[in-house]
Amino acid sequence: MNRTLQYITVMALVTYAVRMVPFVLFRRKITSPFVKSMLHYIPYAVLSAMVIPDVFYSVGANEPQNIISAAVGFAVAVVLSYLERSLLTVAVFACIAVYIMGVII
Repeated sequence: MNRTLQYITVMALVTYAVRMVPFVLFRRKITSPFVKSMLHYIPYAVLSAMVIPDVFYSVGANEPQNIISAAVGFAVAVVLSYLERSLLTVAVFACIAVYIMGVII
C-alpha cells in the first residue's frame, strides 16, 4: 500500500507542476500575435498526434489491405471535416468507408 501511495503522490505532483508552470512563467498578458497563434493551435496538434496513429492501427496495420481501408476512412473523415460536417456525420461516414473497403478488398 505504501508503494501505491508513493505513485499517487508523484502523479499528483507531476500533474500539478504541468498545470502550474504556465501561470508562473506567463505572469503578464500575452500580447505577441505569434505566441497567441501558436497557443491557439496547440490543442489541435496534440489531438491530431493522439488520434491519427490510432486511426491506422485500429484496423490491424500488419496487413496492407487494412492500411488501405484505414487510409480511405481517414480521407473521408478529412474531406467531411473540411466541408464542416458534424462530428457524428464524419465518424459515421468514415466508419462506413472503412467497412466498405474492408469488404471490397
